[in-house]
Amino acid sequence: MTAGTDLWRVALVVSEDKAAAFEDSLEGLADTVSRFAAEGQDEGDGGLWIVEGLSRHPIERPETLSAIAAMAVAQNMEMPEVEFGRLEQRDWLSLNLASFPPIQAGRFFIHGSHVTEAPPFGAIALKVDAGTAFGSGEHASTKGCLLALDGLAKKGRLANVLDVGCGSGILGLAAAKLWRCRVMASDIDPESMRVTKANARDNRASAFVAAVTAPGYRHWEIARRAPYDLIFANILARPLMRLAKDLKAHLKPGGVAVLAGLLERQERMVLSAHQMQGLSLERRILIDGWACLVLRKKIAG
Repeated sequence: MTAGTDLWRVALVVSEDKAAAFEDSLEGLADTVSRFAAEGQDEGDGGLWIVEGLSRHPIERPETLSAIAAMAVAQNMEMPEVEFGRLEQRDWLSLNLASFPPIQAGRFFIHGSHVTEAPPFGAIALKVDAGTAFGSGEHASTKGCLLALDGLAKKGRLANVLDVGCGSGILGLAAAKLWRCRVMASDIDPESMRVTKANARDNRASAFVAAVTAPGYRHWEIARRAPYDLIFANILARPLMRLAKDLKAHLKPGGVAVLAGLLERQERMVLSAHQMQGLSLERRILIDGWACLVLRKKIAG
């Protein structure tokens, strides 16, 4: 996701028993769709629920309203009130570098070029400045992935890593500096490729990191390097679910996947999609309402 861009939102409020149907009606119209109990309501009490869609691109109003109206007819109810909006994201370029203090996540010490203090003894330091690609380590989902990587490092070395939706490349770089292993980084945003390669140079990891522009796993070089020992996918809940089958195909038996970019309330549906592909949950990390899932692919036999 490109920093400095906004997110577009569509939301409606319906009764709990109708929420799943309207969630389905928004599928494909936004990058990620979720439903959750409205403030003051509890799951299972039959109260009001919010159905919400978020997208990196403007949401088409006529098409969205038509889909919602059709579902209202199918549910034999009046058209719910629909709210469209735009959520402003922080523009990383406009923020002063001093506003990014060093961050420690397990053995990883993330800092900008403005930081002059020495990293803690034994820490793996990564220099990542605020830039035009999303990801400087401060977000809870990124922290969760770094903590997951720190835990995996205690079990041994992994030699072949894929970072899907890499942003600034921070997760792949962390793995490269940890194990001096080969890393493939991919993102749908070409700017992420430029930033990832620059960060690899700054952290003396260029020899280990390759970066390609690709939607999900759709690139010949990603396929050529498969299967992977470890796959990071720090994106959004719905894309994670859609890519579950591709993840399985690119992960070696016994390999590990670290999934993030999902809210705690979305954990169940993301986990279910991957369990259907033969992956099992090994660890979950929750930080500020964001979930990180560590899954392992079954070994046939």
